[in-house]
Order: sequence, then structure tokens, then C-alpha cells
Amino acid sequence: MKRFNLTSGTAIAAVLLATSAQAQQRAPESLLPVAGQSQSVAKSAPQQSGDDARTVDEAFGDIRMASGEVVQEIPSLEGVWSVAQAEQLLAFIPTLVAEGLNPTDYRADALKTAIAAGEGEALNKLASETFVWLVEDLRDGRTPMESRRQWFVVDPDADRLPTWKLLEDALASGDISGTLTSLNPVHPDYAALREELTTAKDAKRIKLIRANMDRWRWLPQDLGKQYLVTNVPEYMLRLTVNGKIIKSYRTVVGKPGRTATPQLAEMVEAVIYNPTWTVPQSIVKGEGLGAKVLNNPGWARTAGYKATKGENGWVTVVQQPGPQNSLGLMKLDMPNEHAIFLHDTPSRHLFANDNRALSHGCIRVQGARELAMTMSMLGNASSREDIPAIQQEVSEITTSGEYTRYEMKKQWPVYITYFTMASDVNGEMKTFSDIYDRDAPVLAALDAPRVSDRARETSEEAVEIVDDMQIS
Repeated sequence: MKRFNLTSGTAIAAVLLATSAQAQQRAPESLLPVAGQSQSVAKSAPQQSGDDARTVDEAFGDIRMASGEVVQEIPSLEGVWSVAQAEQLLAFIPTLVAEGLNPTDYRADALKTAIAAGEGEALNKLASETFVWLVEDLRDGRTPMESRRQWFVVDPDADRLPTWKLLEDALASGDISGTLTSLNPVHPDYAALREELTTAKDAKRIKLIRANMDRWRWLPQDLGKQYLVTNVPEYMLRLTVNGKIIKSYRTVVGKPGRTATPQLAEMVEAVIYNPTWTVPQSIVKGEGLGAKVLNNPGWARTAGYKATKGENGWVTVVQQPGPQNSLGLMKLDMPNEHAIFLHDTPSRHLFANDNRALSHGCIRVQGARELAMTMSMLGNASSREDIPAIQQEVSEITTSGEYTRYEMKKQWPVYITYFTMASDVNGEMKTFSDIYDRDAPVLAALDAPRVSDRARETSEEAVEIVDDMQIS
């Protein structure tokens, strides 16, 4: 088993990681505090109202009284509007063009008529409903879930910023436009698409920009301070900290069809060093691997396969850790119902291909061993002083050749996304091949009438991707 060369470019603590145009050179240890330094975490304080202190659970509208009693209230989606506030809402609607949305979806003429009629129930109802529509589209995305093919990301923004609370706060502060504007994605790639939209002339390009701007709304508004994100059609993975790309890696993703890589947002819980691979029955039985392993022990030993035959004749094949293992020398453990994860591969020559939609669904990462070391450090080190010990421990694990689950005390989110127009790893706006034909339903949905009361979760069933045999 090869040892990590801690004096080479994969020695994360010793050498600066490669950079992109969006980030200055930084070593992972520079992201950690010196021992003894503290990192403050801001927490919101409960609101007080006289002797009746209470906090509001923003996800469900529960009110907790000072006594500790929780009262479930049904949030109201209708407020009392002044003419001035409704006029501010009306003035906001034309600005939606800059966000890739269609102002005609939001009944400006009807709102203008209601404003002319003056304050009252009719204005309250129409203005509130229009505000709710705008919140849903700006916060959650305008595309209904049935047009988001294999999009299994559950956006938490509707819980974090519930519609009733936004309406209540906007009317209380009088800042209608500010409340709505605050819902836009904060990622700089959304801003780049927004800027691209201002100069686009070609109708087809404009529609593509709008579709990919909407995809940003399907994700959490803020992805966090540190995360992994991969754009499947770009075949690239980014390790991002504090808005800067620390390192980017080439990837191999799922082939079009049943083994297309789904879109997910999961947490990396551990790094698996020297992984085993339990071969699925579609290969053991369907492709005859079980019989081949049992009948050719010499070949099986060389390939690292071990077979077990039960009393009922059921054959189980497990590929042992080693250089030929189909998962390579590491994988990131991110439990999910699709069995998708990021891993190494012995077929590293495939990273030289332009078209890298070649796997059975999982994501193979070039430089996976370097990524594994980086995640082990950033997931467990409290300060730079912890780095040498982690490096030594991981080096011994890899040398042992034994399956080891190296837990990450600080788990990292990983986002598996699908953008056909986006800023590439060098910060340049690019279009990428729609390898899974997922643009068409989004473009059609943007042209179709707006859908109200949209589902937050997909009704698609998970496609469990279990086989990721190396392709030579």
C-alpha cells in the first residue's frame, strides 16, 4: 500500500494548495485558529414583550410563553396594507426582470386597481397574496418540483424564513422591497449570472441564464462558510472556505440514463480510508462475477475479490482494500438513500477525458487522496498545532491497508448541483453541456403560467446507485 508522501504536493499542511482566480493561495492550516484563540458564534436573543416573554419558532409559528408553555398558532398570510406599502410592492414588480423572473406573473394591473380603490379588505387580500407569491418565487424558486428532474435537495429557507414572518416583518418595518430583495441568493455565482443577464441579447441565452438563476434559488440561500460543491455538467469539485475556492478537482460523474448522478445536499460524516466494495448482485449474479471468483481463486486474489457462498447458494462478493479496489484508496462517507458518495478510483486516466460522464452514479475525484487528507484535517483539527498528529495518524492508516472510518468531528456539507451556465473554477462565465437533458423542463416551466402551492420535496423515487465498477 502506498503511503501519503507528506513532502509532496499532497502534503496539505506543508504546501500551499493550488488556487483559482477567485481565491488567494491559502493552506488549510491557515483556516484554523492558533491554539488558544477563540471563535465567537453569534446567537439571536429571544424577544421580550413586557412580563410576557416569548420566543417565536420561525419554522412552525409556535409561541413559547415565559412559563414554558408552547402554543401552536396558525400563521396568517394576510396583513393590513397601507396604500404607501402597496405602492412600494407595485413598484417592486418591474424590478423582477433583473432577477430573471417575469413581472406579468404578479398581477400588477390588478394591484394598481386595488390601490386606486383605497385601503381595505380587497387591498389587504390582493397585496398579501402578491407578496406571498413573490416570497415563494424569490426564496424557493419559480420552477415547480415536477420540473426539477432528480433534484433531491430540500431547501431549508422556507423554514428559516417562513412566509408569514416575512409578511409580518415587512409590514411592521414598512420596508417591503428590502424584505423581498433580501431573499435573493447570496452566492457570487448568482450575482455573476444576474450581471450576465443585463448584457444578454440572444433570446435563447436569456432563457438559459434565467433557468440557472432559478436553480440557485432551489439551494439554501447561504451554503455556509465551508463546504464542498460539485457542478455535475462541469465535471469539477470545489472545496470552498469563507467564499474562496481553496482547491478544485476534476470529477467523473454518472452516465446519462439510470445511472445519472442525482442532485443532493448531504453532510460528510467521515473519510473512509482503504474502503471495501460490496459488489451488487446485478454484477455478482447478472454478470457472472460470483462464479468467476469462486472458480478462479488466483485471478480473484489478484483482483482483490473474496466470495462467500451461503447455504441457499447466495454468493456475496466483496472487493478488499487495495490499489485495484473500484473505490480507490478513499471515499467520503455521506450517508444518503441514493448511496451516492465521492471517492477515489484506480482508473485515473479517465480524468483526462473532456466528456467525463462515465460512472455508475457516484462521483470520482482526481486528487482524492489529497482531498481525503484535507477533509481529515479540517474536520478534526481545532488549531494548526493539531495538523502534524493528524497527518501522522492518516499516514499510518493508509500504510496499514486496513479499512478505517476516520470520523469528522466537524462535518462538512456537500452540494451536488446541476448548472448548465455558471462561473467556472477560474471565475469565467461558461455554458456546459446538458448531459442529462434537464434544461428543457425548467425552460418550459418558466414559460408556463406560475404554479401556486408548490410541493417542497420531489415526488420522484430515489434511484439507488449501487454499482460503480471501474471503466477501463
